[in-house]
Amino acid sequence: MADEHLVGRRPDVPASRLVAGLVPPRHFAEASFDGYRPDPAHPSQETARARVREVAEGLAARPRRRWWRRSRQDPVAVYLDGGFGVGKTHLLAALAHAVGPERAAYGTFVEYTHLVGALGFARAVHELSRRALVCVDEFELDDPGDTVLMSRLLRELGDHGVAIAATSNTLPEQLGEGRFAAEDFLREIQALASRFEVLRIDGPDYRHRGAPQPDDGLPDEEVAAAAARIDGATCDAYEDLAAHLRTVHPSRYGALVEGVPAVGITQVAPVTDQADALRLVVLVDRLYDADVPVLLGGSGTAGLFGEAMLRGGYRKKYLRALSRLGALAERGRELVDA
Repeated sequence: MADEHLVGRRPDVPASRLVAGLVPPRHFAEASFDGYRPDPAHPSQETARARVREVAEGLAARPRRRWWRRSRQDPVAVYLDGGFGVGKTHLLAALAHAVGPERAAYGTFVEYTHLVGALGFARAVHELSRRALVCVDEFELDDPGDTVLMSRLLRELGDHGVAIAATSNTLPEQLGEGRFAAEDFLREIQALASRFEVLRIDGPDYRHRGAPQPDDGLPDEEVAAAAARIDGATCDAYEDLAAHLRTVHPSRYGALVEGVPAVGITQVAPVTDQADALRLVVLVDRLYDADVPVLLGGSGTAGLFGEAMLRGGYRKKYLRALSRLGALAERGRELVDA
């Protein structure tokens, strides 16, 4: 096997690669406007698609800017507002693809905050200002410090003439109450609010994704045996992996799992430290982006994040991680059965 343990990997990712890696994830590698299927029962979906396509066409027709010059007019800024599973991320990825990888940056809110942490604020602005468009998926409102940081970053990019497109979600229990995230988003970005055009997308979750169900892990010996059968797969005890993640900047987690066909984690137990829990969330996001099956041992997802965490300010992150980890673990079970 090429690499038996994630803890043996310590990727060194240069700044140029961090920025070049801001592209739609593998899940949306083929996303296009034509591939988006609006629900006729919800006309706002077709309206949003038409408007985002219009934005893409406008950016394609715009001449390339000199990155060091400040813009004399406010660039386009659109916010896709809606609940889970209405196609916001698909449209955002389609926009990035249409503008092109050299002119568009695409990442999650967390990826941009990690980019600033890795490069420094001024360097991040310098690198992103070279793009015509910056797409921010899953704009998060649960950490005031990060929200202020991102608001400042987007303001700087807007001043440089960079177009902005963003999405975010409401909490699951708020769906169906007619309350979307636009009001919170516009309030938190303050000085930027007047620049954004809100595109509301109504409709039910096309994935029909309910709350994630806790799932006991596989026997640890089965996880280790299955990982050993897969060339290039890794297998680590959870405590060892958690300790390693503390030493690797989260902006490098994508490189950490790059090229790994499957990840085995044994001795999984409830996470008690919030910092470790948030690092695990980022790792799960990168595994999900790369479609890497996970062989989950120990207690699996059952009780992985305690009730106090699921009631706290990072609730949405933990629920997303449980949903994604559950899907990856299901694929891992298929590998064990095979």
